[in-house]
Amino acid sequence: MNRLAKTLLLCIGVFPALSLAAPLKGQVSFTGADSNEPQPDYGDTVVFFRPDALAKVQPTAGAAMTMVGKSFSPHVLAVTVGSSVRFPNGDPIFHNAFSPSAPNDFDLGLYDTGDGKTHQFQHPGLVHVYCNVHRDMFAYVLVLDTPYFAKVQDDGSFDLLLPAGAGELTVWNPRTQIWHRRLPGSAPAPLDVQLVVNQFGVPEHMNKEGKPYGKHRLPGG
Repeated sequence: MNRLAKTLLLCIGVFPALSLAAPLKGQVSFTGADSNEPQPDYGDTVVFFRPDALAKVQPTAGAAMTMVGKSFSPHVLAVTVGSSVRFPNGDPIFHNAFSPSAPNDFDLGLYDTGDGKTHQFQHPGLVHVYCNVHRDMFAYVLVLDTPYFAKVQDDGSFDLLLPAGAGELTVWNPRTQIWHRRLPGSAPAPLDVQLVVNQFGVPEHMNKEGKPYGKHRLPGG
């Protein structure tokens, strides 16, 4: 056996996971949507895989959620645990991004146009983000303890590279029921994921003081 063949065999023996990684392709569709309501956005859908053998993840670099046009952009942001997210204000008015979602709750305070402020998300979970000035502004930060995630494309398709080994695949959209499937670790066939729509409109929530939003206008509101 020549030296190259021996080296390849050694690498396969030391790093078997590299030879087992497999791409997963799929297509998302929505069912049960109210005909009077707009369809959910494919781009708000996140696909993520949690292997049974979880390892420490690296923070997502350069993550940002901009407040512009009295909306958060992106509406859904997926990051890994330990990531810092910046909240720039792209409007010529004041905003106050906050979240009541413990243990990732935060309050960035009231600020004007500019680069904004930053919050580090140290716990996995779903974070509801609101503006204390504008009740209709809402968004989501999905904090994941796995690096294996992807946003769904505008046509509903997704492509995710899976690691070796078994684990749980989840497809999440803020307006639908959560979809789960157990994957055994072998190369998966393409998936057809149907998400059932069950959420409409602005989520019910209080302001950062835990009180109903008042009718008075704050600076720039």
